[in-house]
Amino acid sequence: MFLSLLMVAASLSACAIQTTPVPGPVPAIYFGMHIHRTVEPQPWLPDGDRLTPWPTVKFGSWRLWDAYVAWPNLEPEKGQWKFATLDKYVAMANLAKVDVLLPLGLSPAWASARPNEPSSYKPGNAAEPLNVDDWRNYVRTVATRYKGRIHAYELWNEVNLKGFYSGSPEKMIQMARIAYETLKEIDPDVIVVSPSVTGEGRNTAWLDNYLAKGGGQYADVIGYHFYVPKKAPEAMLPVIRQVQQIMRNHGQGNKPLWNTETGWRIENKTMTQRVGAAGSDWLNLDDREAAAYVSRALILGWSAGVSRFYWYAWDNLDMGLIDPSDRSIKPAGLAYARTAAWMQGAVFSGCAEKGGLWVCELIDAQGQLAHIVWRQTDGDQEWPVPSDWGAKEAELLDGQTLKLSSDVTTIVLGQSPVLIR
Repeated sequence: MFLSLLMVAASLSACAIQTTPVPGPVPAIYFGMHIHRTVEPQPWLPDGDRLTPWPTVKFGSWRLWDAYVAWPNLEPEKGQWKFATLDKYVAMANLAKVDVLLPLGLSPAWASARPNEPSSYKPGNAAEPLNVDDWRNYVRTVATRYKGRIHAYELWNEVNLKGFYSGSPEKMIQMARIAYETLKEIDPDVIVVSPSVTGEGRNTAWLDNYLAKGGGQYADVIGYHFYVPKKAPEAMLPVIRQVQQIMRNHGQGNKPLWNTETGWRIENKTMTQRVGAAGSDWLNLDDREAAAYVSRALILGWSAGVSRFYWYAWDNLDMGLIDPSDRSIKPAGLAYARTAAWMQGAVFSGCAEKGGLWVCELIDAQGQLAHIVWRQTDGDQEWPVPSDWGAKEAELLDGQTLKLSSDVTTIVLGQSPVLIR
């Protein structure tokens, strides 16, 4: 295998864009998910009064955001705890052998430093707590109840957006220190993820400032939301590189990087998407585009050094992998499952782009050299499979398999990834 990887590295050296993957085999836990309505309905939304059955695709990790288990849901009044929903989630995750990531925050109005301040949720939710002892007690209560069952906590959601967090980096560092010390006291093995930041370009400045002020010492993992909703998945790569450079600049480069939330708007059969989770100016992907984007995003995330990738969200009305009308799985959901099957257990040596053609090289779970290829530009074209790959078949994203031979040496290649082995 080592010699094969060396050969792969040499073959990528002439390409314009190259990635550096996470070392080792791709684990099941890389494939993350959000689910909104598996326990609690959303009756104020179209068809939101129906619960969502457990996903039909396999995934290894589950982030409980927009799932009604933030601090205001768990402790709506001081000392009045409501754990029924989170208890059900944890039991479901245990049954499915799925790892739970629980984001901590927002502030309940009773604990908020600014209880009347508008937020993306209810008034006061985006402010830091007035009394840090209330925050400490919240973290301690949750961590104690779920010790050994919840293995990862994220310190806040999208702290660079005022609708989610309106306090200062200094206040967040204080909260991070309290949460980190409390969590580690209760369970030294628990994973603590930094407050997540979202967006391209200047949005990374919040993370830069936070780490510069010392916030990284209170996290085992750096979390980021690599949303590029108006662009193709390849646009994640410069953002990932920028975040990784910020991590290195502040002595955090040895820590894992998790993409704790990402998605695109995906067309539904009949329901017109609302302007909510997805912005009105986002791309609106048809079935074929969405399947290609989901697959490419998962492949590129790992290949660029991201250790977990949480899709938002299985049953979201704008960005879902199932259709709201009948809960049928979309081609994008099938692409998620197909890509996970390709990737899990494989060792990637990297992906590279030249002239719009992307080639990823890997040793698959069976120990065989394989390639995943696609074209970033529009339009399908005949593409000759390199003879020195020794490939016997090409597997399409929809599951179809094409046998390759001396008589069949080309495939039709477009924006959807193809596995060649």
